[in-house]
Amino acid sequence: MNNHTQKSSIIINKTETVLLEAFMQDDTEALIDDTAFDTQRWQRYIEQEIGFILPTVQRKWLVNAVSQTALSYGLTVIQLWHQLPHNDELRQQLLDKVLIHESRFFRHVPSIEFVTNDALQHQRRQLVDIESGADDIFRIWSVGCASGQETWSLAMSLASKQLSNYAILGTDVSQQAVTTARLGQYDNRQQSLIPLRCQQFVQPLKPANATKEAGFNTASIEKNKVSSSCADWRIAPMLKPHVRFALHNIMDKKLPTPHLQQVIVCQNMLLYFRKFDQRDILARLSEQCVLGGYIILAPGEALFWRPSNMRRIAHPQINAWQKISA
Repeated sequence: MNNHTQKSSIIINKTETVLLEAFMQDDTEALIDDTAFDTQRWQRYIEQEIGFILPTVQRKWLVNAVSQTALSYGLTVIQLWHQLPHNDELRQQLLDKVLIHESRFFRHVPSIEFVTNDALQHQRRQLVDIESGADDIFRIWSVGCASGQETWSLAMSLASKQLSNYAILGTDVSQQAVTTARLGQYDNRQQSLIPLRCQQFVQPLKPANATKEAGFNTASIEKNKVSSSCADWRIAPMLKPHVRFALHNIMDKKLPTPHLQQVIVCQNMLLYFRKFDQRDILARLSEQCVLGGYIILAPGEALFWRPSNMRRIAHPQINAWQKISA
């Protein structure tokens, strides 16, 4: 290597280091040349993988997700692109960074109250028809559950009414979100959103010293250290037997459960899909709903939908559809 080449290499290495450090500070937009990052190609990739449409206005979010994933594996963006088809772990890491995991407890109270009332009516019907032999478990599927707040909110609301024969499934395409949801540990800001009647299902986390003295599995605690480092409390263990989380892509025709559901909650997720994909998703969800069961969407969501086997419920606050025929 001659002196000129060596000096050039040093300059390039220093430049790459500066760029990488800047990316870590989320200053991506100022450093990435529009011609160097093919936004449309990455948008098409995300849509192909999970159906999500990332609008151009979210370009900085996309650029940051791609560059952070590349950085974490010591790759350039181009190297990341070429390795994605052959590395499932890499692919999942990218999707975890691209997806927005924003959620909160009791995000839409009218929808939660509607589900809770339906569960109470289901229990009353089961008590009247106790010898029918029918499956008396009230099943709920929380689609796009993010980090679990919606799913746990439903469990809290049902349990606060002394309901016990229920099973809630929360699914998301993000492994990171599903892991956080299963852990069930959150900060005090999230606790403040939980109504008083459901505060009984909140348990403060024990200090590290107390957990060691009590003989808890310290290896397990260390494993979840990153996820729970900002957590102040946890979901009460009594709810966990009723709740399950699974990794699932809603665009996948393979379902995460063989059971039909009394209620399917799918809120604030369809807006990330094209209209024809929304129709396909809703058709699959309706197939997974029991006769007489409900699909609950966010207010104002998918108002174009006119299925022949579902009817929209007249309700001033929620966007609910009831299955009226197979």
